[in-house]
Amino acid sequence: MPISTLSGLLAILLYVVSYYWQSRQATGAKASNNQNSKKILLVGLLAVGAHLFSAYGVIRTGDGYHFGIVQISTLIFAAVAMLVVVSSLRKPLGDLILGLFPLAVLSIILSLSVDSDYPAQQISTGIATHILLSILAYSFFTIAALQAAFVAYQNYQLRHHHAASAIRRFPPLQDMESFLFELLSTGQALLSLGIIAGFVFVEDMGAQGLPHKTFFSILAWVVFSVLLWGRHQMGWRGNTAIRGTLTGFMFLILGFYGSKFVLEFIL
Repeated sequence: MPISTLSGLLAILLYVVSYYWQSRQATGAKASNNQNSKKILLVGLLAVGAHLFSAYGVIRTGDGYHFGIVQISTLIFAAVAMLVVVSSLRKPLGDLILGLFPLAVLSIILSLSVDSDYPAQQISTGIATHILLSILAYSFFTIAALQAAFVAYQNYQLRHHHAASAIRRFPPLQDMESFLFELLSTGQALLSLGIIAGFVFVEDMGAQGLPHKTFFSILAWVVFSVLLWGRHQMGWRGNTAIRGTLTGFMFLILGFYGSKFVLEFIL
């Protein structure tokens, strides 16, 4: 059995264990138990390590790097999981684990079971830099989208007078929104660098899929820029922050996965 498969199966097992412990902590009476939280994060960190190893195994082939949909997706979710687990060391992000780890497990299963006809390719250092920056940007925006969903849920509970339940399971709403904009600011900086690196290092900007991807990436960049400007200048928050985050994230999804899906499965 390939080492990428073994490490992927190990990552799935560890993700499931960490998810189970986190779900019990979230619904139990000892939700603030620091020892349980450390145990959950330790197992989650081991899961991320195994996931990254598996992702490298399915992407790096004998004749180059394979950047098909399922291969790049498992790397993105590994990066997202790593960022969430590391960030959880200083912020209470347990509920993000409940939303993320099942998606990480799904990405591993798909990467190990679905073949892609997308050709392997050799890449230069500049292109590798562009890809790395783009993956990190997508990772931060994925976490931001999950965070926006939790903020929307918390908003809903507060508006419908379920404040006791919301306060027990989440940090204060103001802290949740502040963290959302921290994620957006970091993701925007990485996206800006990724777009610049693309224009500098990609030789053929008219290659298949690139115009479509570039258009939607820039459109997402504009949405996030307006949202961050509105936050600092106009104090935007609440539903405006949620809608703006999800709209920009949707543009990124359309740009990245839309072009790859068409190239791999339609054309």
